[in-house]
Amino acid sequence: MSSADIEGRVPSFGHGLAEALLVAWVARIGDRVERGDVIAEVETDKASTEIVAERSGRVVAHCVTAGSIVKSGELLYRLAEDRLDGEDIQDE
Repeated sequence: MSSADIEGRVPSFGHGLAEALLVAWVARIGDRVERGDVIAEVETDKASTEIVAERSGRVVAHCVTAGSIVKSGELLYRLAEDRLDGEDIQDE
């Protein structure tokens, strides 16, 4: 992980819900995303929702596999602000 990497964490789902199923990654590793772009889709007991990028950057790591249960606050993905080449891109 580079010091310039931005950590994207699982948000709080509210309503007493602490975990969700990571249904699918929308943004692939290497994709450039802007703030507000959809990164992933998750499903709680109550609803399906989209997780959006809080900052702009290039997706350099998915830290959870689709089909896994994720918890609020858990590291979900990493972005790099200025990475233009394919260095250090990984699927954890």
